[in-house]
Amino acid sequence: MDDQNKNLILAIALSLLVLLGWSFFVPQPEPIVDPNANAVAENDGGLTPPVADADGSNAPATVTEVEPASNAIEIPIETDRVIGSLSTLGGRIDNLSLKDYRETIEPDSALVTLLSPEDSDAPYYALYGWGPAGGLDPSLVPGRATIWSVEEGEKLSVDTPVTLVWDNGAGLIFKRKISIDADYMFSIEQSVTNTTDSAKRLYPYGMITQHGEPETIGFFILHEGVVRMSDEKLEEIKYKNIPDMDYSERENARVEPIDVTENGWVGFTGKYWMTTLIPGREQPFTSVAKYVDSHKVYTTESRLPVMDVTAGGTIAVSTQLFAGAKEWNLIRDYQNEGGVSGFLDSIDWGMFFFLTKPMFWLLHTLNGFIGNMGWSIIALTIIIKALLLPLAYKSYVSMAKMKKLQPEMEKIKERAGDDRQKLQTEMMALYKREKANPASGCLPILLQIPIFFSLYKVIFVTIELRHAPWIGWIRDLSAPDPSSILNLFGLLPFDAPDPSSLLAIISLGVLPIILGISMWLQQKLNPAPTEPTQAMVMAWMPWVFMFMLGNFASGLVLYWIANNTITFIQQYAIMRSQGIKPNVFENITSGMKKFRRNAK
Repeated sequence: MDDQNKNLILAIALSLLVLLGWSFFVPQPEPIVDPNANAVAENDGGLTPPVADADGSNAPATVTEVEPASNAIEIPIETDRVIGSLSTLGGRIDNLSLKDYRETIEPDSALVTLLSPEDSDAPYYALYGWGPAGGLDPSLVPGRATIWSVEEGEKLSVDTPVTLVWDNGAGLIFKRKISIDADYMFSIEQSVTNTTDSAKRLYPYGMITQHGEPETIGFFILHEGVVRMSDEKLEEIKYKNIPDMDYSERENARVEPIDVTENGWVGFTGKYWMTTLIPGREQPFTSVAKYVDSHKVYTTESRLPVMDVTAGGTIAVSTQLFAGAKEWNLIRDYQNEGGVSGFLDSIDWGMFFFLTKPMFWLLHTLNGFIGNMGWSIIALTIIIKALLLPLAYKSYVSMAKMKKLQPEMEKIKERAGDDRQKLQTEMMALYKREKANPASGCLPILLQIPIFFSLYKVIFVTIELRHAPWIGWIRDLSAPDPSSILNLFGLLPFDAPDPSSLLAIISLGVLPIILGISMWLQQKLNPAPTEPTQAMVMAWMPWVFMFMLGNFASGLVLYWIANNTITFIQQYAIMRSQGIKPNVFENITSGMKKFRRNAK
């Protein structure tokens, strides 16, 4: 290193030392605050909707908010299904846990927390307010930091709504009545009374806010993020794609193109839980998905049209908020009986929704009769395999014919040696002579793929699978098999490795091992590939899948085992009917005898 570089590094180090020493030994003066001043915050960086023009359109403007006060109180929320509180700070619904769901299968485990206040580790809350229009001063409408007073109600329950009130001191009195049903639906009635001698313009809005990067599963077949319905059109935006939305100067944030709709809703969804803003039936509203870069905040908003409140008059609007578990029967009832348009599509049915929806209904119905989700999965698989048997029959007959030709194909392979052209020519002649088509068994299998994928999707997304026991050691069908070969399935006095550790890859449970065996047995019925490399890959495939799927949910592994077992039985019976006697069991018996001889 030359002297010039050394001097440069020394100069930088001395400068940093001086700066640190100055800030340490010479403290900066405290800012002078007027305790009697009615402080107003600067632009909140897009955390509230913008000011609207007189015609109701969004316009670039500085949105101001009243500074938070320390006298906000929490009003309890409790029903048979939820417990939490709402805050008079902004009138937020910001603390909500679900009584019917716990974090783990242990009976003393913490309840699932859906909403959390802004000072928590993962803030997630619903907020309502009014946006100014027609030149109305933004400080005259309630926002995210307004402190409301309680006019009526000490506790929010099914029978006791809570009414909040805020007087802006300039002639506008705002009220908010919050109710809740026996499940997960809140009703919010907002009103404003104008006691001045001139008309005012403003618009009501609802907002769901999440601070920071939400915790997600991140599995490609599951949608997690924004979900909204706009005039019977469903739109989904994954969390990972939200920060990449186009930047809007008006919103001071990244905003997905806004839809004005008369029937719809907008919110956030995960695998099991959802929060959704629902305007009134046939109520026009603007649906917004937004990401505020400066605060790393995700929001969804429903903005209703600008309204005129005449001098001495009152205006009111009613909306709803769903915050809870995505239970199929409950979501369906809110759609069919509550009039929430297309609400059942908030459940992630996938691209094969026309198959997934009836399968979900059948699984739900079977579980109602059987009372055990594990046996219901097996029953559903049996029913679907029975319905597909005519289609599968053609595949298995073709495979049986190819299995019958296997000895002749081996002879052709020996005669052809390394001559690929001769091998191909003689194989084609054999197929033509025996009227066999190796591709004829593929089409029926391809047609079954969407059905099996849909069944997989149903089992993956259904909340009824969460913490549902099956038999014995399987106490949660939504979690991996807890048994482990590393401790001889509980015989040795130590626990199985944690699912997140590297040892979990080789820590196979009972179900994954059965899955591997079922795949191997099924493979033995199919004709072996003539290509050595392909044959080797196929031979290893059952055991590779056994390790790959070892940490999947037990319900999914159970489905694959049931599917493989039924497929094996069907294919074995059809091959026997075609004059083919598979030597699967003979191979197993001879292998065991050979093992015993070697052991001696």
